[in-house]
Amino acid sequence: MTLTKKLGAEFIGTFWLVLGGCGSAVLAAAFPDVGIGLLGVSLAFGLTLLTMAFAIGHISGCHLNPAVSFGLWSGGRFSATELAPYIAAQVAGGLTGAAILYIIATGQAGFDVTAGFASNGYGAHSPGGYSLLAALVTEIVMTFMFLIIILGATDHRAPQGFAPIAIGLGLTLIHLISIPVTNTSVNPARSTAVAIFQGSWAVSQLWLFWIAPIAGALLAGGVYRWLGAGENA
Repeated sequence: MTLTKKLGAEFIGTFWLVLGGCGSAVLAAAFPDVGIGLLGVSLAFGLTLLTMAFAIGHISGCHLNPAVSFGLWSGGRFSATELAPYIAAQVAGGLTGAAILYIIATGQAGFDVTAGFASNGYGAHSPGGYSLLAALVTEIVMTFMFLIIILGATDHRAPQGFAPIAIGLGLTLIHLISIPVTNTSVNPARSTAVAIFQGSWAVSQLWLFWIAPIAGALLAGGVYRWLGAGENA
C-alpha cells in the first residue's frame, strides 16, 4: 500500500472520528428530552473507531491518533519515517471533521462555539472541575491502557478478526471513565481539531492533550515489548 493511500485513509478515518464522536457530544448529548448523555457519547466514539478499523485497518492500520502512531512506533510496529506524515494527515482530517461539525452546529440559532465545542480541559474547564494533576494522570493512564489494548488485540498471537471490536469497546470504556475529568482526549488530533474552533481556553490548555497521551502511549509501547511483543515488529 502506498504512503499516499495510507495517509488518505488516516485523513478519512480521523475526519469520521471527530465528526462522529465530537458531533455526538455537540449535537446530541443534551438534546431536549432525548439527549444521549455520557453513555451515548462514549458509545459514539467507540463506534467511530470500530467502524473505521474494519473499513481502513487493512489500508493504514487505522491509527487516527498521533498517540497511537507514537505508541505503535514505541512497540516496534510502525516506522519512524511515517510518523510525521501520519500525524499531519490525522490533524488535517480532524480539523476537517470539526469544520463540518461547526457548519452544522452553527445552523442552530444561538449556538455558542466558545461554550466548549466538545473541547478537552482541566480545572475550571474540566466537566467535573478536576485539577491539572488529575487530568494529567487520567490522560496518561487512559492512553497507556488504550495502547495496551491495541497492541494486544493486533498481536499475531491474539484471536484474529476481533481487534476492531476490542479496540472500539476499549475506547468506549475509556470515555465512560474519563469524560467527567477531561472530556476525554487520549487523542491529540481530536483535541486540536475542536480547540481551534473553540478558540480561547481550549487552545491555551491544548499542550496537556498532546504531552500526556503521547507519554502514555510511548510507555505502553515499551511495556508491551517487555511483555513479549517485540517479535511482531
